[in-house]
Amino acid sequence: MERQDMSAPELTAAIVEDATSGRVLMLAWMDDEALRRTRESGEAWFWSRSREEHWHKGATSGNTMAIVEIRDDCDGDAILLRVNPAGPACHTGAESCFAPWLWRVVAERAANRPEGSYVVSLLDKGVAAAAQKVGEEGVEVALAAVADTDERLVEELADLWFHSYVLLAARGLDPQRVEEELVRRHGAMQ
Repeated sequence: MERQDMSAPELTAAIVEDATSGRVLMLAWMDDEALRRTRESGEAWFWSRSREEHWHKGATSGNTMAIVEIRDDCDGDAILLRVNPAGPACHTGAESCFAPWLWRVVAERAANRPEGSYVVSLLDKGVAAAAQKVGEEGVEVALAAVADTDERLVEELADLWFHSYVLLAARGLDPQRVEEELVRRHGAMQ
């Protein structure tokens, strides 16, 4: 347990995990009151170090976390919350705060729709436009692979990966689904 200062509550790290997939969703802080509220309500409550107040996860976004299980670690200095999330865990709109940085950017733009954003402009055109960009970039990757420099190939692959994330956002999918499919295939290949 860590003590921030004399006025701050004693805080414990709370690791939040999706009870179904096992994916780590976020890390937050809890004090005794947040833990009490979590146990009583059946939904996750935390202590905000920046705002210095308790917060009910999802109170404003609707992305609450139903508690499945609460575990203390062996030293009693961390808590594992296994939850059923009702939406993304991250404020950026990503399923997990531990998503790849590029996905966090795309998800944040999709959620907040900032004016002038290239991501938003593609999303506004719909799934077909995003899919078309992935197709175009795939062709450019193939051409660069056989007829261009390594640097050009890397640039084209970066475009393909970026537009693939935009396509996932357009379809309302998280890249974790792709990762899970790759893991499934790897297991099948063994």
